[in-house]
Amino acid sequence: MPLTPDQLDRHARHIVLPEIGGVGVARLARAHVLLVGMGGIGCPALQYLAGAGIGTLTLIDDDTVDLSNLQRQTLFTPADIGQPKATVAARRVQAFDPALAVTAISERIVPANAAALLAGADVIIDGTDNFATRLLVSDTATALRIPLVSAALGRFQGQVGTFRGWLPDQPCYRCFVGDAFDAEDCDTCAEQGVLGAMVGMVGSFAAMEAVRAITGFGDDPAGKLHLIDGLKPMWRTLKITKDAGCRACGASATPA
Repeated sequence: MPLTPDQLDRHARHIVLPEIGGVGVARLARAHVLLVGMGGIGCPALQYLAGAGIGTLTLIDDDTVDLSNLQRQTLFTPADIGQPKATVAARRVQAFDPALAVTAISERIVPANAAALLAGADVIIDGTDNFATRLLVSDTATALRIPLVSAALGRFQGQVGTFRGWLPDQPCYRCFVGDAFDAEDCDTCAEQGVLGAMVGMVGSFAAMEAVRAITGFGDDPAGKLHLIDGLKPMWRTLKITKDAGCRACGASATPA
Protein backbone atom coordinates (compact mmCIF):
# COMPACT_ATOMS: atom_id res chain seq x y z
CA MET A 1 0.00 0.00 0.00
CA PRO A 2 1.50 3.39 -1.01
CA LEU A 3 2.12 6.02 1.67
CA THR A 4 -0.44 8.79 1.94
CA PRO A 5 0.57 12.45 1.52
CA ASP A 6 0.21 12.90 5.30
CA GLN A 7 2.52 9.93 5.94
CA LEU A 8 5.08 11.27 3.48
CA ASP A 9 5.15 14.61 5.30
CA ARG A 10 5.03 13.21 8.83
CA HIS A 11 7.78 10.62 8.26
CA ALA A 12 9.99 12.57 5.85
CA ARG A 13 13.00 12.40 8.20
CA HIS A 14 12.80 8.60 8.22
CA ILE A 15 12.23 8.36 4.49
CA VAL A 16 15.45 10.21 3.71
CA LEU A 17 17.44 7.71 5.80
CA PRO A 18 18.65 5.14 3.24
CA GLU A 19 18.61 2.43 5.94
CA ILE A 20 14.84 2.94 6.40
CA GLY A 21 13.40 4.82 3.43
CA GLY A 22 9.86 4.63 2.15
CA VAL A 23 9.90 0.83 2.28
CA GLY A 24 10.80 0.88 5.96
CA VAL A 25 8.14 3.47 6.77
CA ALA A 26 5.58 1.30 4.98
CA ARG A 27 6.69 -1.72 7.04
CA LEU A 28 6.27 0.29 10.23
CA ALA A 29 2.78 1.36 9.17
CA ARG A 30 1.81 -2.31 8.68
CA ALA A 31 3.44 -3.50 11.91
CA HIS A 32 1.83 -4.45 15.21
CA VAL A 33 3.91 -3.74 18.33
CA LEU A 34 2.66 -4.87 21.72
CA LEU A 35 3.92 -3.19 24.90
CA VAL A 36 3.70 -4.99 28.23
CA GLY A 37 3.88 -2.39 30.97
CA MET A 38 3.01 1.28 30.52
CA GLY A 39 5.31 2.56 33.24
CA GLY A 40 8.69 4.24 33.01
CA ILE A 41 9.91 2.19 30.07
CA GLY A 42 6.57 1.88 28.29
CA CYS A 43 5.85 5.63 28.26
CA PRO A 44 8.89 6.81 26.22
CA ALA A 45 8.86 3.64 24.13
CA LEU A 46 5.25 4.26 23.16
CA GLN A 47 5.89 7.89 22.28
CA TYR A 48 8.68 7.03 19.85
CA LEU A 49 6.82 4.06 18.39
CA ALA A 50 3.85 6.31 17.70
CA GLY A 51 6.19 8.91 16.23
CA ALA A 52 7.64 6.23 13.95
CA GLY A 53 4.17 5.46 12.64
CA ILE A 54 3.68 1.93 13.97
CA GLY A 55 0.27 1.18 12.56
CA THR A 56 -1.10 -1.02 15.34
CA LEU A 57 -0.22 -0.71 19.02
CA THR A 58 -1.47 -2.82 21.90
CA LEU A 59 -0.85 -1.57 25.45
CA ILE A 60 -1.13 -3.96 28.40
CA ASP A 61 -1.01 -2.79 32.01
CA ASP A 62 -3.34 -3.47 34.93
CA ASP A 63 -2.05 -0.57 37.05
CA THR A 64 -3.44 2.92 37.59
CA VAL A 65 -1.62 6.25 37.58
CA ASP A 66 -0.13 7.33 40.92
CA LEU A 67 1.40 10.66 41.90
CA SER A 68 4.80 8.98 42.39
CA ASN A 69 4.76 7.89 38.72
CA LEU A 70 4.99 11.44 37.39
CA GLN A 71 8.73 11.71 38.15
CA ARG A 72 9.47 9.40 35.18
CA GLN A 73 6.27 8.34 33.40
CA THR A 74 5.96 11.38 31.19
CA LEU A 75 2.73 10.49 29.39
CA PHE A 76 0.74 11.11 32.57
CA THR A 77 -0.38 14.27 34.38
CA PRO A 78 -1.90 14.92 37.82
CA ALA A 79 -5.33 14.86 36.18
CA ASP A 80 -4.76 11.19 35.28
CA ILE A 81 -4.17 9.96 38.84
CA GLY A 82 -6.35 6.96 39.60
CA GLN A 83 -7.06 6.19 35.94
CA PRO A 84 -5.85 3.02 34.15
CA LYS A 85 -2.41 3.58 32.67
CA ALA A 86 -3.17 1.66 29.47
CA THR A 87 -6.33 3.68 28.83
CA VAL A 88 -4.64 7.05 29.45
CA ALA A 89 -1.65 6.12 27.27
CA ALA A 90 -3.92 4.98 24.43
CA ARG A 91 -5.81 8.27 24.61
CA ARG A 92 -2.55 10.23 24.34
CA VAL A 93 -1.48 8.24 21.27
CA GLN A 94 -4.83 8.72 19.55
CA ALA A 95 -4.51 12.47 20.08
CA PHE A 96 -0.96 12.40 18.70
CA ASP A 97 -1.87 10.47 15.53
CA PRO A 98 -5.52 9.50 14.96
CA ALA A 99 -4.45 7.23 12.07
CA LEU A 100 -2.88 4.72 14.46
CA ALA A 101 -4.91 1.77 15.76
CA VAL A 102 -4.42 1.56 19.53
CA THR A 103 -5.87 -1.01 21.92
CA ALA A 104 -5.67 -0.65 25.70
CA ILE A 105 -5.88 -3.80 27.85
CA SER A 106 -6.09 -3.17 31.58
CA GLU A 107 -5.36 -6.76 32.58
CA ARG A 108 -2.50 -8.50 34.31
CA ILE A 109 -0.66 -11.09 32.20
CA VAL A 110 -0.85 -14.50 33.87
CA PRO A 111 -0.19 -18.01 32.50
CA ALA A 112 -3.87 -18.51 31.69
CA ASN A 113 -4.13 -15.50 29.35
CA ALA A 114 -0.56 -14.81 28.18
CA ALA A 115 -0.76 -16.60 24.82
CA ALA A 116 -4.11 -15.05 23.92
CA LEU A 117 -2.96 -11.54 24.86
CA LEU A 118 0.40 -11.68 23.04
CA ALA A 119 -0.60 -13.57 19.89
CA GLY A 120 -0.60 -11.61 16.63
CA ALA A 121 2.11 -9.08 17.47
CA ASP A 122 5.11 -8.58 15.20
CA VAL A 123 7.30 -7.40 18.10
CA ILE A 124 6.78 -7.39 21.87
CA ILE A 125 8.40 -4.85 24.19
CA ASP A 126 8.51 -5.92 27.83
CA GLY A 127 8.99 -3.08 30.30
CA THR A 128 7.55 -4.76 33.40
CA ASP A 129 9.26 -4.58 36.78
CA ASN A 130 9.19 -8.14 38.13
CA PHE A 131 10.93 -11.30 36.97
CA ALA A 132 7.87 -13.54 37.13
CA THR A 133 6.05 -11.47 34.51
CA ARG A 134 9.19 -10.92 32.45
CA LEU A 135 9.88 -14.65 32.27
CA LEU A 136 6.25 -15.41 31.44
CA VAL A 137 6.32 -12.86 28.61
CA SER A 138 9.62 -14.26 27.35
CA ASP A 139 8.47 -17.88 27.44
CA THR A 140 5.24 -16.97 25.65
CA ALA A 141 7.00 -14.86 23.01
CA THR A 142 9.41 -17.73 22.37
CA ALA A 143 6.57 -20.23 22.04
CA LEU A 144 4.70 -17.89 19.67
CA ARG A 145 7.91 -17.09 17.72
CA ILE A 146 7.58 -13.35 18.23
CA PRO A 147 10.74 -11.20 18.64
CA LEU A 148 11.01 -9.84 22.18
CA VAL A 149 12.69 -6.58 23.16
CA SER A 150 13.26 -6.89 26.90
CA ALA A 151 14.08 -3.69 28.80
CA ALA A 152 14.68 -3.17 32.50
CA LEU A 153 16.32 -0.72 34.87
CA GLY A 154 16.88 0.20 38.48
CA ARG A 155 18.63 3.12 40.17
CA PHE A 156 21.19 4.27 37.54
CA GLN A 157 21.47 1.06 35.51
CA GLY A 158 19.51 -0.13 32.50
CA GLN A 159 19.54 -3.08 30.14
CA VAL A 160 17.98 -3.76 26.75
CA GLY A 161 18.14 -6.95 24.70
CA THR A 162 16.41 -8.49 21.69
CA PHE A 163 15.59 -12.20 21.87
CA ARG A 164 14.47 -14.79 19.30
CA GLY A 165 14.79 -17.92 21.38
CA TRP A 166 12.95 -20.24 19.00
CA LEU A 167 15.89 -20.08 16.58
CA PRO A 168 18.39 -22.91 17.09
CA ASP A 169 21.37 -20.58 17.57
CA GLN A 170 19.63 -17.82 19.58
CA PRO A 171 18.97 -17.55 23.33
CA CYS A 172 15.79 -16.42 25.04
CA TYR A 173 15.56 -14.15 28.08
CA ARG A 174 15.30 -17.19 30.38
CA CYS A 175 18.70 -18.38 29.09
CA PHE A 176 20.07 -15.16 30.60
CA VAL A 177 18.39 -15.14 34.03
CA GLY A 178 17.62 -18.83 34.56
CA ASP A 179 14.75 -20.29 36.59
CA ALA A 180 15.54 -18.76 39.99
CA PHE A 181 13.50 -15.60 39.43
CA ASP A 182 10.03 -16.99 38.65
CA ALA A 183 8.75 -15.81 42.04
CA GLU A 184 7.36 -12.29 42.39
CA ASP A 185 9.63 -11.32 45.27
CA CYS A 186 12.35 -9.30 43.53
CA ASP A 187 13.14 -5.66 44.20
CA THR A 188 11.39 -2.97 42.16
CA CYS A 189 12.14 0.70 41.63
CA ALA A 190 9.74 1.49 44.50
CA GLU A 191 12.29 -0.02 46.89
CA GLN A 192 15.52 0.80 45.05
CA GLY A 193 14.70 4.15 43.42
CA VAL A 194 15.35 5.09 39.80
CA LEU A 195 16.67 8.14 37.96
CA GLY A 196 13.91 9.52 35.72
CA ALA A 197 16.22 10.39 32.83
CA MET A 198 17.58 6.81 32.80
CA VAL A 199 14.04 5.59 32.27
CA GLY A 200 13.69 7.80 29.21
CA MET A 201 16.98 6.56 27.79
CA VAL A 202 16.13 2.88 28.24
CA GLY A 203 12.57 3.22 26.95
CA SER A 204 13.69 5.14 23.86
CA PHE A 205 16.38 2.53 23.17
CA ALA A 206 13.78 -0.23 23.44
CA ALA A 207 11.64 1.60 20.87
CA MET A 208 14.65 1.86 18.55
CA GLU A 209 15.26 -1.88 18.82
CA ALA A 210 11.62 -2.59 17.96
CA VAL A 211 11.93 -0.34 14.89
CA ARG A 212 15.15 -2.17 14.00
CA ALA A 213 13.41 -5.55 14.27
CA ILE A 214 10.70 -4.38 11.89
CA THR A 215 12.76 -2.51 9.30
CA GLY A 216 16.03 -4.46 9.53
CA PHE A 217 18.36 -1.45 9.64
CA GLY A 218 21.90 -1.93 10.97
CA ASP A 219 23.30 -5.04 12.60
CA ASP A 220 21.06 -7.72 14.08
CA PRO A 221 21.34 -7.37 17.90
CA ALA A 222 19.52 -10.61 18.76
CA GLY A 223 21.15 -12.52 21.59
CA LYS A 224 23.03 -9.49 22.90
CA LEU A 225 22.30 -7.56 26.07
CA HIS A 226 23.21 -3.87 26.18
CA LEU A 227 24.05 -2.60 29.67
CA ILE A 228 23.89 1.13 30.42
CA ASP A 229 25.51 2.55 33.55
CA GLY A 230 24.38 6.11 34.19
CA LEU A 231 26.74 6.68 37.11
CA LYS A 232 30.04 6.28 35.26
CA PRO A 233 28.60 6.76 32.53
CA MET A 234 29.40 3.62 30.52
CA TRP A 235 27.88 1.30 27.96
CA ARG A 236 28.83 -2.32 27.34
CA THR A 237 27.36 -5.27 25.46
CA LEU A 238 27.20 -8.91 26.54
CA LYS A 239 26.72 -11.87 24.23
CA ILE A 240 24.17 -14.27 25.73
CA THR A 241 24.74 -17.96 25.06
CA LYS A 242 21.81 -20.26 24.39
CA ASP A 243 21.24 -22.64 27.30
CA ALA A 244 20.79 -26.15 25.93
CA GLY A 245 18.87 -27.05 29.08
CA CYS A 246 16.56 -24.01 29.00
CA ARG A 247 13.00 -25.15 29.55
CA ALA A 248 11.66 -22.46 27.19
CA CYS A 249 14.00 -22.75 24.19
CA GLY A 250 16.45 -25.59 24.90
CA ALA A 251 16.56 -29.07 23.40
CA SER A 252 13.87 -30.35 25.80
CA ALA A 253 11.50 -27.38 25.39
CA THR A 254 7.95 -28.24 24.42
CA PRO A 255 6.96 -26.77 21.00
CA ALA A 256 4.05 -24.34 20.91
